[in-house]
Amino acid sequence: MKILRRAFAAASIGWAAALPIATLVASRPVPSSSAYLFGFAVYVIGSLVCHQRSERSFYLWARQMPVCARCTGIYFGAAFTVLLWPVARWPRSVAPTFAVVARRLQPSVCRSPKGIALLACAPAMATLVYEWTAGVMPSNWIRAATGVWLGAGIALLVAGHGTGDVK
Repeated sequence: MKILRRAFAAASIGWAAALPIATLVASRPVPSSSAYLFGFAVYVIGSLVCHQRSERSFYLWARQMPVCARCTGIYFGAAFTVLLWPVARWPRSVAPTFAVVARRLQPSVCRSPKGIALLACAPAMATLVYEWTAGVMPSNWIRAATGVWLGAGIALLVAGHGTGDVK
């Protein structure tokens, strides 16, 4: 299980880094062959996992990113959470005060996989309900923020938080 968590961590960080790099490559007038191939591959993979609608995507260097704003938030949220895993596993004697307090104040819902999944999905579901009922699309920053929650929740589930695997 430990190797799968490490693979997830590497993939999360790598994919989150690949998104802006591919956008940078796409913005260059004449990228090298290897850079072009890398950027092309990221955009193709992005098209398999995301709708890539331009009005729902961020733009960097005057180019659309390979995935929409919510997907960008999901991937960056997962990567950020993965980067925090080592801090979350410090012994209590050296853990930052915030981590110790947060663990003691967690409601019981945060200790079960279903609870984590529900909390992670709630903001994205709220924006979907808002969009469907009001007919107004939330801004890309709001969509990205809901994605960060979702990505963080997924990363916590993969890490084993709430399942008793990680202490």
